[in-house]
Amino acid sequence: MTTIGLVGYGRWGKLIFRDLRALGVDVHVAVPSEACRAAAAAAGAVGTCAAAEGLPPCEGYVVATPTVLHAGTVACLLPRGRPIFVEKPLTNDVVAARRLVAEGRDLIFVMDKWRYHPGIVELGRLVRSGALGEIVSLRSFRLGWGNPHHDVDAIWILLPHDLAITLEVLGHLPEPAFAMAGPACHASGELFAVLRDGEAGPRVTLEISERHPATRRAVTVTGRLGAAQLADSYDDRVLMMAANDPPGAKPREIPVGKDMPLFLELEAFVRYLAGGTAPKSSASDALTIVERIDAIRRIAGLA
Repeated sequence: MTTIGLVGYGRWGKLIFRDLRALGVDVHVAVPSEACRAAAAAAGAVGTCAAAEGLPPCEGYVVATPTVLHAGTVACLLPRGRPIFVEKPLTNDVVAARRLVAEGRDLIFVMDKWRYHPGIVELGRLVRSGALGEIVSLRSFRLGWGNPHHDVDAIWILLPHDLAITLEVLGHLPEPAFAMAGPACHASGELFAVLRDGEAGPRVTLEISERHPATRRAVTVTGRLGAAQLADSYDDRVLMMAANDPPGAKPREIPVGKDMPLFLELEAFVRYLAGGTAPKSSASDALTIVERIDAIRRIAGLA
């Protein structure tokens, strides 16, 4: 049976543990809290310890600590020479990200769950198939209220999702061209950014906010032959319109199913440990995303 060491057993770590167990994996859990270790043991962990250093040899490791601890935890695990699946972003420190990738390029993968979302995968398929024609734009909204993470601001929590979506749908990440933060009272909780490679490539516009009373998650890809949209994160279909459809026409619905992205990405990692293909979001992909966020923050005037 596959054995994985899970570092972190908080709000998201518990969901990762649940899905790893559903995949038939034996899980060792490292978490500082004695209460969390007891909860992990009661849930079926085969072993618990207080820190990553205490984990036994495993076939792979999953890191689900707060963002500011990602770099140190990954660096601690790299000498073991086993694959590491770390929650996004790789780190909030671009210098540390470059160092990690230089040291463990073939061992590090990042859990960009939106790259496994069936609706996002379908948008990418439509782009590659030519069904939408030459792609003109990609637009993404990630709006909601509050940030449950206390170690980093909402940009480091939300923007990695939209950059990963862009990478999955377009196959690359354009360069940041413009960025503007929200009002000074919550500048790190609102951001509007534009990415584009010169004048010829698709224009990518990303809007995130933790000051939006109504939750909104939507991704729209527009081409010269039509447009396609995942209208909500839990939608089980993609909507598509042809460029010559008249106003008021009903969108075509493309079913994509209801498989949960977290389960799908963990399934991909477990398959990889058994000799399958590597999961999405390599160390190089992860570094590109951290570098793009760093550049966007600088353009927006954020430290």
